[in-house]
Amino acid sequence: MMKVIKYLKSKEFLRTMIFMGVVVIILFFGLSKWMHYYTKHDQKIEVPNLEKLSTDEAEKILSDENLTFFVLDSASFNPKYPPRSVISQNPSAGDFVKEHRKIYLTLNPSTYRKISVPKVIGLTKRQVVIQLKSMGFNIGKELYIKDLGLDVVRSLEVNKRKINPGDKLAKNTTIDLILGDGLQKRDSLNTKVYK
Repeated sequence: MMKVIKYLKSKEFLRTMIFMGVVVIILFFGLSKWMHYYTKHDQKIEVPNLEKLSTDEAEKILSDENLTFFVLDSASFNPKYPPRSVISQNPSAGDFVKEHRKIYLTLNPSTYRKISVPKVIGLTKRQVVIQLKSMGFNIGKELYIKDLGLDVVRSLEVNKRKINPGDKLAKNTTIDLILGDGLQKRDSLNTKVYK
C-alpha cells in the first residue's frame, strides 16, 4: 500500500498523467475535425425542382449537384404530367441536403392503369352510371335500341366497338351506353337512336 501512495506522489506519475491528458486532448480535437470533415457539417446543397422532368433529365441535374436518386413505384396516372416524368420527390425542391444524398422520385405511369369492366348488362342506366364513374370511367353517349326495358343497359361500347364484362380498359376511358327504349318513341329526348 505504501508503494502505491509513494508512486501517486512521484514525478513519474505526474508526467504520465500530463502525457495522458495531452493525448486525450489531441484525440478529441483530431476526432472532432475528422467528424466535421466526414459528415460535411457545413455543406448544404439545395434540392432542385425535378417536377415534370424525365428520369434522364433528373439524373443529369442531380449528378451535376453530386446527388443520386432512387425511383419509387409509379403513382396513378396524372394527365397534367408527361408520361414517365417526375410527379413528386422527397426531399422536396428547395430543401437542403448533404452531398451524395439520395432523392426519392415518384414517376407518372405512361398511361392510366387498366380496370376490368364490371357486369352491368341488365342494370338501370342510373346504377350503371354510378358504378362506372366510381371506377374512374367517363360516360359518353346514350344510344337507344328497341327493347322492352326502359333505360336498361343492353350493351357497352367504346368508339363503336362492343365491350364485354371483364374487358380491361384504361381508367378515364369514355364508355357509350346502349339502352332499351321501353318501346317508346325517343324523338322528344335529346338522344340518338342506335340502329
